[in-house]
Amino acid sequence: MFESLSDRLGKIFEGLRGRGALNAADVDAAMREIRRALIEADVSLEVVKAFVEQVRERAVGAEVTRSVTPGQQVVKIVNDELVAVLGTTASPIDLNAVAPVTLLMVGLQGSGKTTTTAKIAKRLTDRQKKKVLLASLDTRRPAAMEQLRVLGEQVGVDTLPIVAGENPVQIARRAEREGRLGGYDVLILDTAGRTHIDEELMAETAEIKSIANPHEILLVVDALTGQDAINVARSFDSRLDITGIVLTRVDGDGRGGAALSMRAATGKPIKLIGVGEKMDALEDFHPSRIADRILGMGDIVSLVEKAAEHVSAEDAQKMAKKLKKGSFDLDDLRNQLIQMKKMGGMGGLMGMMPGMGQIKKAMANSNVDEKVFDRQIAIINSMTKKERAEPDLLNASRRKRIAAGAGVEVSEINKLAKQHRQMADMMKKVSKGGMGALGGMFGGKMGGMLGGMPDMSKMDPAQLEQMARQAGIDPSALKGLPSASLPAPKALPSDVGALLKNSGGPLLPGLGASGAPRFPGLPGLGKKK
Repeated sequence: MFESLSDRLGKIFEGLRGRGALNAADVDAAMREIRRALIEADVSLEVVKAFVEQVRERAVGAEVTRSVTPGQQVVKIVNDELVAVLGTTASPIDLNAVAPVTLLMVGLQGSGKTTTTAKIAKRLTDRQKKKVLLASLDTRRPAAMEQLRVLGEQVGVDTLPIVAGENPVQIARRAEREGRLGGYDVLILDTAGRTHIDEELMAETAEIKSIANPHEILLVVDALTGQDAINVARSFDSRLDITGIVLTRVDGDGRGGAALSMRAATGKPIKLIGVGEKMDALEDFHPSRIADRILGMGDIVSLVEKAAEHVSAEDAQKMAKKLKKGSFDLDDLRNQLIQMKKMGGMGGLMGMMPGMGQIKKAMANSNVDEKVFDRQIAIINSMTKKERAEPDLLNASRRKRIAAGAGVEVSEINKLAKQHRQMADMMKKVSKGGMGALGGMFGGKMGGMLGGMPDMSKMDPAQLEQMARQAGIDPSALKGLPSASLPAPKALPSDVGALLKNSGGPLLPGLGASGAPRFPGLPGLGKKK
């Protein structure tokens, strides 16, 4: 979603990084480009103005003119201010109240309220072991109640029985009573929406709020709405005093402006983001991580969290034992391919790794087919148990049989066998301490590439070019890759005094400002002084 904005800002920063010193004219030119990039990304105009003013104030100050790497310092300032716009710290759903804790889902029709309600219920059930009850108050949209009932069955969560003829207020009362008597930890109420904001919608939702007394009122907003999302958020907030925002369709091709404007315009935190259609495609909103992704710094923390979520401790122990022995059969390769698919495929992983954004784009331009993993898994599944354990048994006749079973050409079997040999050789090196721990994580050509890989932002361009060739990507497509001389984007001085001296704004997200006023006049970013 943030790719176009990330590309624009990346090009602006490339020009700044190459300069030994920055003057006021350079900063002004960069600010004009940043302003244009943010407006094109559908960021609210008032937020753009405040953001650019704040960045300029710091960028022309002593922290840049005295910096050894002024271009990098400007990038750090923009990163700090982006984090401030997005909300400084993560704000998860608050369940610190007397059970059943009531969550009220509000928003316009088509924003994804019902699906998001089921996703939150699954999340609370799976991760926090809460007993959740779902209730649909949408008596207007055809089959809305039935939709929530079906989704509840899919995620294994109880739903309030449907009683024909009840109005939303009556359903809310019955749900509250059922939640209390049934010993539920959380009650989630899915309200009706409209295609536009009207007084009838607001009055009905306000009445439901007074009856249900919700602990959290979550506004569900479609991230593809653009500038109008801010008006929707302000309208609901003024009548209901919402406690948080859930952005849906963040995996879409929207320009990302709604996310950048929402918190600053309303003062209410973005709590969750929907990143896909599946019931587990819901993530906590971490401002600092989103800012890193926008500025092309990757998101290693989220990558590690995804790995921990999809790789069980038992599987990790088995893999560790095999690594020690240096063995790696086709069953292991299949497991690695399946794990990588669960973690978002090659493209999803690339987007979270520092310095890999350009390689990800080059892969897209080179038409690298992510479905190759499905074909490779099908090939391995077409083998006998003995063949998977002993790949050396794969002679010509066996390969023909496997190709027929998987519906592929024999050449695909040959490619997979070669790929497995390369990875098996790599595993032997790992067992001898010759490569890093990432050696066994990924399949395919990228597997050999990623094993023992250092910080991408510190790699020499020649190394990156060689890696691109190994992946079958045209190196000429990789423009603007970080050079070896660039410091790590998040490096901070170890001495606290030096940190205070170098930073003119917040030292770390959530620790407040050190002098410069925050964005004036916006609810989410402080008041005018």
